[in-house]
Amino acid sequence: MGRKAMEEKEVLILAIESSCDETAAAVVRNGREVLSNVIASQIALHTQFGGVVPEIASRKHMEQINQVIASALKEAKVTLADITAIGVTYGPGLVGALLVGVAEAKAIAYAAKKPLVGVHHIEGHVAANFITRYPQKHAGDTLCQMTECPGWRLEPPFVCLIVSGGHTHLVIVKDYGEFEIIGRTRDDAAGEAFDKVARAVGLGYPGGPKIDQAARGGNPHAVEFPRAKVAGSPYDFSFSGLKSAVLNHINHARMTGEEICVPDLAASFQNAVVEALVGRSVQAAKEYGYDKLAIAGGVASNSALRAAMDRACKENGLRFHYPEPIFCTDNAAMIGAAAYYEYLKGTRHGWDLNAVPSLKLGEH
Repeated sequence: MGRKAMEEKEVLILAIESSCDETAAAVVRNGREVLSNVIASQIALHTQFGGVVPEIASRKHMEQINQVIASALKEAKVTLADITAIGVTYGPGLVGALLVGVAEAKAIAYAAKKPLVGVHHIEGHVAANFITRYPQKHAGDTLCQMTECPGWRLEPPFVCLIVSGGHTHLVIVKDYGEFEIIGRTRDDAAGEAFDKVARAVGLGYPGGPKIDQAARGGNPHAVEFPRAKVAGSPYDFSFSGLKSAVLNHINHARMTGEEICVPDLAASFQNAVVEALVGRSVQAAKEYGYDKLAIAGGVASNSALRAAMDRACKENGLRFHYPEPIFCTDNAAMIGAAAYYEYLKGTRHGWDLNAVPSLKLGEH
């Protein structure tokens, strides 16, 4: 059966995500329609430690995963008999956390006699843009509604900025599941920098939302932090120098008894990160000749990044796509969307599927 014929059939993916500190399951129809998306977050549990504790995360996944999957099936009003295939994140991520999801997916696939499709976590983040329910602006600046409008539906090829706690990649999405990496961070990921700065200034964990919230009351030009560029690599990122500059600013203020205005510091730091992310992304889209630019990953829910990217895309004639905030942070709906397109390509995994904590984008 060809891909076109398969696309015309109803394909229901039961997806499982457990790469870090969210235990999640979802049912997705034909890669675009989310029938259920259940997430059991561990943020409150890990906040007291200032970050994710891998052993605790793994244990919590084991406690919650059966309940989360049952809830996803119930919410979608389907049974395992209705499911076409099982999709699961198998890397990258915390090895113990990944193993819980992979073992569960293999057990269900074996017992229910369903195909097993392993999914790259970052591919899932990109696929979150395929299930976005926001109306998008396109030619003529007309608002379109959901999948009824072809101008709304995102199809490859396009440029995508992937920004999360562990990854900062600028990629060309050539086709579903096919990527060309044109830029990446040389040191800290953007989300990692947010977490470290938030911790240093006393905002706590998770850093991204805390910085975003604090920055709304601050002046983004109060402190001019450096914008690092990587010589010879115009689309690569570097955030460790910026992070160090912020930490030095905090230490100097404390040593001299100067009061630190947290909103101003947060806004200035965030502005430096956003400028780097937006500038390189728009430049890449124009240079490589693409008119669609998408963002993905946990940091893609940052309000300043979304606003700045929206403005820059309008100014440069680019169509901007972004997931709803619930699909930016780790969730299983995005894994279900990615698994659908992998399923159409014929991707199948055996019972030897294992967790690959350092899985590279593009590897299968």
